[in-house]
Amino acid sequence: MKMNIKVENLKNVQSHNNSKGIFLFESYMELQQGFPCDKLNNILSCLSESKEFTGKKGDLYTLTNIEDGSIQKTILVGLGEKAKCKVDNVRNNTSKLIKEVIKQKIKTLDLHVKSMDCCCNYEKVKAITESIIMTTYNFDKYKSDKKEVLLEEVRIIFHEDQDLAKLNEAVEEGRLLAEGNLISRELVNEPANILTPEALSKKVQQLGLDHGFQVEVYNKEEIKNFGMESFLSVGKGSSNEPKLIVMRYMGDTNNKENILGLVGKGLTFDAGGYCLKTAGSMWTMKSDMGGAGAVIGAMSTIARKGLKKNIVAVVAACENLISGDAYRPGDIINTMNGKTIEIINTDAEGRLTLVDAVTYIIRKENVTKVVDIATLTGAVGGAIGSAATGVVTNDDEFYSLLEEASLHCDERVWRFPTFDEYKEKIKTGNADLVNSTGPVGAGAITAGLFIGEFVEDKPWLHLDIAATAFTSQTPNREYFSKGATGVGSRLLYEIAKRY
Repeated sequence: MKMNIKVENLKNVQSHNNSKGIFLFESYMELQQGFPCDKLNNILSCLSESKEFTGKKGDLYTLTNIEDGSIQKTILVGLGEKAKCKVDNVRNNTSKLIKEVIKQKIKTLDLHVKSMDCCCNYEKVKAITESIIMTTYNFDKYKSDKKEVLLEEVRIIFHEDQDLAKLNEAVEEGRLLAEGNLISRELVNEPANILTPEALSKKVQQLGLDHGFQVEVYNKEEIKNFGMESFLSVGKGSSNEPKLIVMRYMGDTNNKENILGLVGKGLTFDAGGYCLKTAGSMWTMKSDMGGAGAVIGAMSTIARKGLKKNIVAVVAACENLISGDAYRPGDIINTMNGKTIEIINTDAEGRLTLVDAVTYIIRKENVTKVVDIATLTGAVGGAIGSAATGVVTNDDEFYSLLEEASLHCDERVWRFPTFDEYKEKIKTGNADLVNSTGPVGAGAITAGLFIGEFVEDKPWLHLDIAATAFTSQTPNREYFSKGATGVGSRLLYEIAKRY
């Protein structure tokens, strides 16, 4: 059931009989000055004296009252000091609130907010909406005992007069971004025995029909005719046929030559091939299609929002398994681009699928700029942990656009250096390139630069989300859950919006 979320001005609000009054604020003193109920202001004065609730970031405090014969709960949420409050504080602490609301089985929520200096009200409402929807997600479709969410309606109530039409547009944009994120999460969380390359292609075709973008799927023989030997080599060990999935959204018919290209890594399962992964790390390898999930979620959001942009996205979907047909260390293979690659490590497979997908999107779809996004290297986590996505790029202006986009969705990015010394490391074998430089360090950089050898001077961004797309631990954002985070879907939308 679609949750009803809307924005209202306080003077126009009539209380729900069963609503739970919520106040989201940036400092305790401002709360005292602006709460819409004198009785609660008196309670807050007592709380202030006892220091039971001070408005510290992340604090929750629940008040239970009897109003007109019914129970009403007011949950106070602290955002911390006003000067230090940022828009993602709003997302994270809204998420803490929603978790408490779910726990208390609340159906109707009045969320009282005030204007903040940290962001415009449009961005704040968008962030609140994203957080509400993303927080309610739980991957439990295969469980008998499912987690029940009773929350049906949220009113975001401003105390100052606001342009309600504009802010309700923010609700809808936030909803589309959150639902795109959940598309990505749901795809990545699916087990590999369910989501094969063919099953993925069918899901994308349905999403295209539902959301308004064109989908074309190429089979193994057609992929071979494109000359995509590198991509096909990775999938040779699996009995499940690879699929090349192409998504097209042409929203700017007056500027048909300007096309943004998105390429997502689509390994629906990666056992590592003959360079076999350990059992401890292999169970999460259904997540090796995190890049594919990101571009699919982004395309759904872009099309539903109706952006006046031209976007083409490509996913080279396959499985990296072992059989008598699987590729081996020491093999030399060709690419659609014509460059040859010596296979040093069959577990460095993602870049082999990506380079053919990048060549395809440049030569066949005529894109102007390219963004590839992939769960590519363990090295990126060793370098910068899970707090940010690592980036390799050949274009300062394009990277500036990425940084601006990241600020709006708080999916952080960090740019790696691309010194010539790194580039030399991928050109040391018996072919034009080697697919792995071994344990010599800078693995996230050299992997990105390997893909960069195929971008044909197009402005290009490489996003390594290996450390941010999936977590078996406590997520570093309140609105994410264990498993897939959907990182990249909102970021790619924000890039496309500004492109």
